[in-house]
Amino acid sequence: MNPRTASKHRKTRETDISLTLNLDGSGTADIQTGVGFLDHMLELLTKHALLDLTVHAKGDLHVDDHHTVEDVGIVLGEVLNQALGDRKGIRRYGWAMLPMDEAMARVALDLGGRPFLVYEIDHPATHIKEFDLQLLEEFWRAFSTQARMNLHIAQLYGKDVHHAHEAVFKGVAKALDYAKQHDPRVKGVPSSKDLI
Repeated sequence: MNPRTASKHRKTRETDISLTLNLDGSGTADIQTGVGFLDHMLELLTKHALLDLTVHAKGDLHVDDHHTVEDVGIVLGEVLNQALGDRKGIRRYGWAMLPMDEAMARVALDLGGRPFLVYEIDHPATHIKEFDLQLLEEFWRAFSTQARMNLHIAQLYGKDVHHAHEAVFKGVAKALDYAKQHDPRVKGVPSSKDLI
């Protein structure tokens, strides 16, 4: 099986991002975005999806975190799409119910080429320290669009806001890990259209 890896460097007036992804990794992360909470969440995604991921990003954080968070999502989605290649032989669908102490997240995704995001967060908090949690929806939308992924996220309950969002990232990780795996029973592209 060919290695499923991809890299990209994307530079704009707002951000400069270099990212490398190995879909069949061991959970090794080198994440430096300048946004501490995003770094932590991406490390969790890497660990629990068994990826190897390097992200080095510099953004206009003196303005706010928005451009960095969204653009990292864009590049991560683009690189995931590239690493998946023609998507032959993959399971395609993945799902997880992910508990994090008192919090619970439900995630389902489809690597079938049709981007869509459903994002429902029960926890009412808007910030963790200085980090604006609304930016996470922009991250997931950018990621799912560029990855050509249908992604449904529902954070169902939980009192601790950190646990609530950690459950989401771990849930996406476990669902993605399952969906990206090769299934020896799947011959060719897992679609009745014979194309993803």
